[in-house]
Amino acid sequence: MPPVKSKKGKGKGKGKRKSKDSSKLKVARTRSAPPPLPPELRGLDTEWWYTFLHKHAESGQVIPSDEGEAFRHFFRTSRKTFDYICSIVREDLISRPPSGLINIEGRLLSVEKQVAIAMRRLASGDSQVSVGAAFGVGQSTVSQVTWRFIESMEERAQYHLTWPGQERIEEIKATLEAVYGLPNCCGAVDATHIIMTLPAVESSEDWCDPAKNYSMFLQGIVDDEMRFIDIVTGWPGSMTFSRLMKCSGFFKLCEAGNRLNGPVKVSAENAEIREYIAGDSCYPLLPWLMTPYEGKNLSVPMLNFNARQKAAGLLGTNALTRLKGSWRILHKVMWRPDKNKLPSIILVCCLLHNILIDCKDELLPTVELPNHHDIGYSEENCEQVDPNGKAMRENITAHLQSYEAPKLLC
Repeated sequence: MPPVKSKKGKGKGKGKRKSKDSSKLKVARTRSAPPPLPPELRGLDTEWWYTFLHKHAESGQVIPSDEGEAFRHFFRTSRKTFDYICSIVREDLISRPPSGLINIEGRLLSVEKQVAIAMRRLASGDSQVSVGAAFGVGQSTVSQVTWRFIESMEERAQYHLTWPGQERIEEIKATLEAVYGLPNCCGAVDATHIIMTLPAVESSEDWCDPAKNYSMFLQGIVDDEMRFIDIVTGWPGSMTFSRLMKCSGFFKLCEAGNRLNGPVKVSAENAEIREYIAGDSCYPLLPWLMTPYEGKNLSVPMLNFNARQKAAGLLGTNALTRLKGSWRILHKVMWRPDKNKLPSIILVCCLLHNILIDCKDELLPTVELPNHHDIGYSEENCEQVDPNGKAMRENITAHLQSYEAPKLLC
C-alpha cells in the first residue's frame, strides 16, 4: 500500500539586473527600508536575511534591485506572508526544535532562519549542501530544519486546503459560469508526476511511469482562483489518471453522494444540471466529472461545449504548472526521497501555493514557470463513459446553445 496523502477538506468555512557591487545593495536597503513591524512581530530576526542577500550579491547572481522583490525572488512570498508562515510554525520550532541547530558561528538558529532555510529548499529545489552553504549551516541541519518545518505545516496549516462550504461553492460556480458559460461547474481537476530516482533495491515497475521515469502522482482539484481544494498523492506514477481518480477519497465521496451534491440547476430546456468539475479526456465521463467530446466531425454545439470545458479545465493544468514552477523541489528530479515522507513534502508545497493566494501574494514575473507541469508525457485517453454522465454532458451542451456567456473566452 503506497503512502497515500489525501487532503479532502472537511471544514465548513469558507526585468533583471546583474550586480556584483554589494555597496549598491546597501544603498538600496537604506532607501527602501521595510516599515516598522507591528508590536506582535517586533523582535523578529532579520540579520540572516541581509547576510544571505549580500552573500548572493557578492557571488554575481542576478538579483532584483528592490529588496522586497529580492525577498520574493528567493522565498516566493512577501515579507508579510513570510512572517505569517513563521507564526504558524513558531510554537513547534521553539518547543520541539530539531537537535543540533547551531550555525557555523556557534549560535542557535532563530525561527525565521529555520523557516527561510526550509522555504529556500522547497522554492529552489537546490541540494541540501547548496542551501546550507547559502545560510552558513551544514547539510544535516538543512535536512532536519526542512523536515521539522514540513511536519509543523502539515499539522497546523491544514485550514488553507479545505473543501469549500456551500456559500463559497456558489461563488465559484458563479465565477466559472460568468467566465466560461458553464453552469454549476465547481472547479477543475488534473494530475502530475513528481519524478524521483530510487536506490536499486527500491526500484520497482510499480513506480516506473509511461515516460520510463520513477515518479509519484499528485492529483489536484482547484477552484476559480487556482487554489487547491482537494489533493491526493502517494500513489505510483505507473497508474493511469482514471485509476488514480478512482483510488481517491474524492471519488468515493462523490459516488456516495457526499460531495458535489449541492443545488441542481434547471436549464432552459427544463433539464437538470448537477454540480460537477471539469477534467481532460484522460478521465472517465461521469455525472460529476465532465470531459470533452472526442472524435471527428463534431457538431457546432459539441465544439462549443469543448471550447468552454477545455478553457475551464486549464485551471487545473495552470495551477499544477504554477505549483511546480514556484516550489521547484517538485519540478526537479528528487534524489532518492523517502517515499513515506514525499507525500508530506508535496502537501506542504500545495499549502504554500494556497497561502500565497489567500494572502494575495503575486509571483514575481521573473519567476520562470515551465511550459507544462508534465513535460515529456503523452496524453492519455479514457474511453469509460457513464450513461448518466453522457446525459449530463448533453444537457449542458443544449443549455449552452441558448445561453450566451457574458464574457468572451480567453
